[in-house]
Amino acid sequence: MKLKFSKMHGLGNDFVVVDGIRQTVGLTPERLRQIGDRHLGIGFDQLLLVEAPHAAENDFRYRIFNNDGSEVEQCGNGARCFVKFVTEQKLTNKRAIRVETAKGVIVPEYHANGLISVDMGVPRLKSLEIPFIADGDAITHPLSVGDDSIDVTVVSMGNPHAVCVVNNIDTAPVAKHGALIESHARFPEKVNADFMQIVNRGEIRLRVYERGAGETMACGTGACAAVVAGIQRGQLDSRVLVHTRGGDLNIEWAGAGHPVRMTGPAVTVFTGEIEI
Repeated sequence: MKLKFSKMHGLGNDFVVVDGIRQTVGLTPERLRQIGDRHLGIGFDQLLLVEAPHAAENDFRYRIFNNDGSEVEQCGNGARCFVKFVTEQKLTNKRAIRVETAKGVIVPEYHANGLISVDMGVPRLKSLEIPFIADGDAITHPLSVGDDSIDVTVVSMGNPHAVCVVNNIDTAPVAKHGALIESHARFPEKVNADFMQIVNRGEIRLRVYERGAGETMACGTGACAAVVAGIQRGQLDSRVLVHTRGGDLNIEWAGAGHPVRMTGPAVTVFTGEIEI
C-alpha cells in the first residue's frame, strides 16, 4: 500500500499529514508505529488524518495519532498544520474552516501574512472533565510525584493537561517529573505535563511532556492550557506570548466561558510517498 503524505511542523512539533479524502487509508497501530519510526520510517510526533466531516455544516474531520499508535483528541500545533495542508492541497478555498475533532468543533483561520489562528474552544476546568481524581474543584491541587509534592492546575483543551509553575524551565526535571505526571494514577486517561516559567504578566516560557510522545519542541494545546492556568492563578493577563523551544505562540483568553484563541505559524517541509 502506497501512502501520499506531507511532512510538516508547527514550531518544531512535527507531523505527517495524510489526505484520507482522495486516497484510501488503513492505519493500524502497527503501521502508525512503522511510519513514526525516525530511523526506519518518516518520523513524527503525531500523524494527522484529514477526513470528510460527519455533519454537513462542517468542512472536515480531523484525527490525531501519536507515534506509539494511540489516538488522541486534540493538537493545537497540528490544527495549524491541518489548515495549511488542506489549503495547499486545494481541498478548500476558504480562509476560515470548521473542523470536527474527537472533542468538538474547532474553527481555524488562515491569515494573509501566513500565520494561522485557531479558536480552540472553551477550556474545561472541572476535575471530572479532565478527568482528574480529586475531592473537588480548585485552581491548584497538590500532586505527589515520586518523592516530591507539586501544585498543578488541571485544564482540558479537548485533551488533558496538568500545569505546574517552575522557576526555570532549563533546569526543571521535565523528563523525570513529566513521565511520572503523565502516568499518575489520579489521571485515568493519562495527561500532558506542562512546565511553565512566568517571565512577566504577558510572557511565559514553556516545556511540555506530551502524553504518548514524550517532550516535544512545542505543544499548542499545552500553550493554551498554561495560559489558562496562569490567568486562573492570577499571574497572567489575557494576552500572553508563549516561548517554546521551537518558537513563539500568541494566546488570548478572556476568562471563564470564553474560548481560547491561538495564533502561530505552520511549515510544510516536504511531500512524498511511502509504501506501508
